[in-house]
Amino acid sequence: MPRSNPKFVVCIKNDDYPASLEPRKIYQVVPDAEAATHQLLRIIDESGEDYLYYPADYFLPIELPKAAGEAFSTAS
Repeated sequence: MPRSNPKFVVCIKNDDYPASLEPRKIYQVVPDAEAATHQLLRIIDESGEDYLYYPADYFLPIELPKAAGEAFSTAS
């Protein structure tokens, strides 16, 4: 089964999460429609696990070239 293309964001602010998020770092988004309705964003953070972050405007969506997106998705 083919995986859907992952989405990515760049962190622009980490005021409430200095141990979990690094400004200017790229993070992979885990789709979560319910969270989005509450202005939450589910991302894979520094722990390697996915967590919800608020507000979602701590991040800006970015488009990566296909090869870069694949490399980020397979990185451990």
